[in-house]
Amino acid sequence: MQLHVRRLPSDAAVTVDAPARLHLGFLDPNASLGRAFGSVGLVIDGSGTRVEARLAERDTIGGVITDAERERIAVCLAQLHAAYDPTPVAIEVTQTPRAHCGLGSGTQLSLAVGMSFVRLLGHVATTAELAGLLGRGARSGIGVLGFDSGGLLVDGGPSGDLRQGVPPLLARQPFPENWRVLLVSDTAREGLHGSQERRSLAALSPFPQRLAAHLCHLVLMKILPGAAERNIVPFAHGLTEMQQTIGEYFAPVQGGVFTSPGVERALRAVAAQRTAGIGQSSWGPTGFAIVGSARDAEGALATAREATRGMPHIECTVVSGRNRGATVRSDEARQHRCIDAA
Repeated sequence: MQLHVRRLPSDAAVTVDAPARLHLGFLDPNASLGRAFGSVGLVIDGSGTRVEARLAERDTIGGVITDAERERIAVCLAQLHAAYDPTPVAIEVTQTPRAHCGLGSGTQLSLAVGMSFVRLLGHVATTAELAGLLGRGARSGIGVLGFDSGGLLVDGGPSGDLRQGVPPLLARQPFPENWRVLLVSDTAREGLHGSQERRSLAALSPFPQRLAAHLCHLVLMKILPGAAERNIVPFAHGLTEMQQTIGEYFAPVQGGVFTSPGVERALRAVAAQRTAGIGQSSWGPTGFAIVGSARDAEGALATAREATRGMPHIECTVVSGRNRGATVRSDEARQHRCIDAA
């Protein structure tokens, strides 16, 4: 039986701002100890998703979305109506990153639609419950867990059946406030997704257990301690090595350690000049360089742009890490409230 809270007035609106995330790598794609994948990820400011929901006479979907995203939202609404409430709503997407670029836009869009729907209509649902209903977070929990809490995250991967729920949160470190993230993206490419992603994963050879152990060692003894002590050197070295290792494994199906040669060129140039943790988020084409200060970020940005001069399809920008999750705002309450992971 569904619990209800007070439904908002008919002219009210609920706005959800969901942050983007970087997927920094899997720990064990082959489930050598029985758990598949396991993920490291970082929630970032910038490139987020904003969704507004209002009551309506019939379901409507609008805003800055593609036809594929419109179809995804329509499916989400059908699932939400069936599970919670038949009342029609109008969904307006006012901001979302480009799909399939490595920023987790699909999960954030689905969760933002789901959260705005239940809050508008007076229902109670956790992020994990919405993710299960809407089919998100089965392989990697970073997007779902980041929606709740932000920060630098490690999840434990699914225990077997990918339909069993969101992988558990194993560790969360606040991302140092003075560190910055250079994002480099190739606007002429998309990362693998859908059936092509599934076929690519199935075509890969088994991931060696010794490499899985090495990745876990890097996370536990370099990446997380580096963040906890705000020491960019071990963090950057551990992350770059992790990314190189996992990138070499995925290279046969994504065309190299990086999906985009232009992105790789920019990031290799940055790493040659300064301490930076470089890699690719998910299947790309967005790559990143995490550096220890705003000044280093300015230098990294200039280096990346110089390295890709004459490549108009390569976009570079600097963002911060984000140590909070999504925010929900009701225009009736006139105030923001951060989602509490607890």
